[in-house]
Amino acid sequence: MVPVIGYSLADTHCHLDFQRFDEDRDLVVERAREAGVTRILNPGIDLKSSQAALLLAEKYPEVYIAVGVHPNSASTFNQSTLPRLREQASHPKVVAIGEIGLDYYRDRAPRELQQRVFQLQLELAAELGLPVVIHNRQATEDVLEGLSNWQVKLAKADSALAKRPGVLHSYSDTEENARRAVEINFYIGITGPVTFQNAPELQQVVASLPTEHLLVETDAPFLTPHPLRGQRNEPALVRLVAEKVAELHSSSLAEIARVTSENAARIFNWRVMD
Repeated sequence: MVPVIGYSLADTHCHLDFQRFDEDRDLVVERAREAGVTRILNPGIDLKSSQAALLLAEKYPEVYIAVGVHPNSASTFNQSTLPRLREQASHPKVVAIGEIGLDYYRDRAPRELQQRVFQLQLELAAELGLPVVIHNRQATEDVLEGLSNWQVKLAKADSALAKRPGVLHSYSDTEENARRAVEINFYIGITGPVTFQNAPELQQVVASLPTEHLLVETDAPFLTPHPLRGQRNEPALVRLVAEKVAELHSSSLAEIARVTSENAARIFNWRVMD
């Protein structure tokens, strides 16, 4: 249902389970509702985080979940992790596998281990028919190669997932690489840095991409958009990201809210709880 303000937004990446929300989580969700946010995707970063997120999904109707092991948590992955993720993914509000991918910047786990954990979770996503939420930091070539090979396999298997395989979260790379991702049907997640005054390159990338392949995200509590940069981020502020995307596309907030919300619904097939 569209809120009274005339549009609805989907924050497709928010870590509402993180400790920084412990003191006022109910108020944060209420502010999101007042700002027109009707869907929030909370990805896990490991088994514990994914489980905590599931509890939030049961409490808040607008919260949906991705379960997964972040590359910086790859060292926690063991023989029991995949079965546990599969079990968590059976929850009706789990709509994706994530946050998964590669991080060669922090390098908190050996690269070969990150790649193995990434591949295993891509295989799990294919098995379950769930899209993926991708983290990429200074690992673009390996990430895109892995995703391209995976998407080709999906298409050969005639999987519906090949047409909505997932999203590159908090995109910060080149226009060329964004187009490579779009060519294999991935969506591009846009976060607060697009509003920064020192981000003309990212703004050009966003302006160049078709809105039909864009999502808006907060990555809260991180990446707070201008003019609140430096404060804790939260889902209500996804409106500022959407406003900047609208400006870059010479469009209206209502139109960008509509398109990005439809994109999110197409990818995540939001499931409604009874």
